[in-house]
Amino acid sequence: MIGYAIGNLMNMGITLAVYTSICKETGVGFTWPGSEAQWNGLSDVTDAQILARQLIWTSTTEEAKNQAFNVTNGDVFRWKWLWQRIADYFGIETDGYNGSVRPLEKEMENKQETWSAMAQKYHLKEESLDRLSSAWHTDLDLGRPLEVMTDMSKSRALGFTAFESTENSFIRLFEKLKAEKIIP
Repeated sequence: MIGYAIGNLMNMGITLAVYTSICKETGVGFTWPGSEAQWNGLSDVTDAQILARQLIWTSTTEEAKNQAFNVTNGDVFRWKWLWQRIADYFGIETDGYNGSVRPLEKEMENKQETWSAMAQKYHLKEESLDRLSSAWHTDLDLGRPLEVMTDMSKSRALGFTAFESTENSFIRLFEKLKAEKIIP
């Protein structure tokens, strides 16, 4: 799930925004924490706005009543491609998959002091790294040993055609986090 939800401890989008902000501030590379399968394989995610649109669609479409549906943005991507795009957005160097898993949770475990200094320096609204970042959850998502794709055929066949570019989902979230003074 990619969306603006401060305090949600399962939010990869905000976790990556915080992590890249720390990387930029400290001058270290944006290190890929996950598996080779996630780095090279196909993945998908769900933007909170797409989820909301599908919930409205299911509640207003007779054919969709009382049924379960998968929901994703409608595109697929490879993290090796998107990781570079996220790094480019923040203006930092990347360090992609190097043959081993390098957990983000370990990378972030001693970053509270760095984040507190950044919060003061940039007048950010949230000084608690734990309220923003869920590295453990991001590690679960990015460390999967297999590709992740969700079949949207059932809802597409019934007329749900909303789509969102995953790259745009992340960029829109990053822009909102900057505007709301959550990240610098």
